[in-house]
Amino acid sequence: MGENDNLRLFHTGTHACGYWPDRTARDLVFDPRDERLPAFYPQALEWGFRRSGDIVYRPHCPHCRACVAVRIPVATFRPGRSQRRCLERNAQVESRVLPAERNEERLALYLRYLRARHPGGGMDTHGAHEFDQFLVGSWANTRFMELREAGRLLAVAVTDVDPRAMSAVYTFFDPDAGGRGLGTLAILRQLDWAAREGRDFLYLGYWIRSHDKMDYKRRFRPLEGFDGRRWRPFDTLESA
Repeated sequence: MGENDNLRLFHTGTHACGYWPDRTARDLVFDPRDERLPAFYPQALEWGFRRSGDIVYRPHCPHCRACVAVRIPVATFRPGRSQRRCLERNAQVESRVLPAERNEERLALYLRYLRARHPGGGMDTHGAHEFDQFLVGSWANTRFMELREAGRLLAVAVTDVDPRAMSAVYTFFDPDAGGRGLGTLAILRQLDWAAREGRDFLYLGYWIRSHDKMDYKRRFRPLEGFDGRRWRPFDTLESA
């Protein structure tokens, strides 16, 4: 790694699992105070890590390997039938890439989304400070992709951009329009963006088998999964 040889990696303490309420979890975390972390971040993505705010982490639980980092090879992706229907259903939705900044409209949509999707989970108490801390960050090359229809803000896809890839950090959308598949639409529009910019991969974070909020990622094909050492075709991991 050259100048990154001495980047420090820590184990967190045991904490409640964010995905399964009956489980505990631990993470591997890079030192968030290290000034070299922004330059190293693309390599961390290659090693199955993910960013949340200023924290670059990877689940490292002693007795569980449910979280599998996944990414889409941009050049070979082709939307499936249901994804094509999603694109047709939302043909009037316009997408625009903008600086990662908080404003009243985005914050209001974010808070509505959290109250609808994560009631009682802690995130539904977020405000402006948490928005900035979680979504804007201080060092990543982050952009907001807005999805609008007739001027109405429907969704915001928070995306990190590096020279070779993009990472889908988080998407929040109008909970009253949930039946339109806005989460799927956001990924499809991010893939279009990545293709235009000549990026090789779109990282989707972690796939978790049979999890009602994480299993959808397997529908984007071809897909690759990180087995802890290397990236492999997702089918070989899904069937394991």
